[in-house]
Amino acid sequence: MSATPEPVWRTALSGAQILFVAFGATVLVPLLTGLNPSLALLGAGVGTLIFQVCTKRQVPIYLGSSFAFIAPVIYSVQTWGMPATLGALASASFFYYVAAGLVKWRGVNFIHKLLPPVVIGPVVMVIGLGLAQVAVNMSSGKAGDAQVVPYGTALGVAAVSLIATMLTAIRAKGLLKLVPILVGVAVGYVLSLFLGIVNFQKVIDAPWLALPQFGHPEFNLAAILFMIPVAIAPIVEHVGGILAIGSVVGKDYTDSPGLHRTLLGDGLAVNVAGLFGGPPVTTYGEVTGAVMLTKNYNPVVMTWAAGFAILMAFVGKFGALLQTIPMPVMGGIMMLLFGSIAGIGLKTIMDGKVELMNPRNLCIVSVTLVTGIGGLGVHIGSFSLQGISLCGVLAVLLNLVLPKAHADH
Repeated sequence: MSATPEPVWRTALSGAQILFVAFGATVLVPLLTGLNPSLALLGAGVGTLIFQVCTKRQVPIYLGSSFAFIAPVIYSVQTWGMPATLGALASASFFYYVAAGLVKWRGVNFIHKLLPPVVIGPVVMVIGLGLAQVAVNMSSGKAGDAQVVPYGTALGVAAVSLIATMLTAIRAKGLLKLVPILVGVAVGYVLSLFLGIVNFQKVIDAPWLALPQFGHPEFNLAAILFMIPVAIAPIVEHVGGILAIGSVVGKDYTDSPGLHRTLLGDGLAVNVAGLFGGPPVTTYGEVTGAVMLTKNYNPVVMTWAAGFAILMAFVGKFGALLQTIPMPVMGGIMMLLFGSIAGIGLKTIMDGKVELMNPRNLCIVSVTLVTGIGGLGVHIGSFSLQGISLCGVLAVLLNLVLPKAHADH
């Protein structure tokens, strides 16, 4: 019975469901960073298809916008401008190719040796906590120094959006549990409509069908050197994502099609998304959750999800509607989101049983956290490393250089 192929309409419906699950997070990144949400959908769709070609369509995975790049993009746009940032995002794929080559050459364990939990954990925590101020500003209705939404109104909307997201994540059942961000945005948006802080002018002006405004990447060495080390975190996330979906489906995808192929696919997708003008993409835990719930392990479902994402990118009014979501709605959800990124970093340290009483481990974690959250920068001529990039490089170097403690304590 299980051998009968699923009807096409059902596979397509499952694909639409996957896009629904990944949608909130995919468009959240561009809405926070000033990138184009339509290009995020296009990048996610095309990226997923590229990934499927590289992995011979064996892995049921969907690629969506990566949260790891939110803070670096916000900083980079302020420092070097949008075109240089897009060039830097496209160049971030370099690290994926290096990782894919190392895995092909030395096996998966080499990556684990280079990036153990004591390195990954604090870097991921910095990615979350480095954004705390952005979340607070947006929740209180501030854009830079300007108070865009009245303070009290903004805090109220942010609180309602946050509570709706949290309650959905904790109490919801089934598919609803996988879309807490969408629920939070919807509830916050409805409240914002009642309070009159939504402006529909953009939607009225937008055409129904439109080519998305493609970005024009420029390659600025300083911006590229700033962005490339940020890819350490998503690469680790990628390895975790491949292991997670493998354990759900009951297959070892690091063996077939092989981790080097999945890394290459993800890297090429990051490259293409950046050249379009969209945010870098990464494997999505929400989608793995949906696959686990629906028990539909067919990779063709992801092809449909990618197709729908590409189609939606060309609906002009839809892209404009996304841009009407008020800032405090996003701010409230970011409170939870950025904290939970830091939580994942903490979980990495705990799961890796990193002994923080060990002075060597404590040194690595402490220096990484303070340099990252404090935004320390190193500038040599036009070369600069800052924030997440610097703390990522520092964490790797400290782990390689610091002597191991004696076993006889």
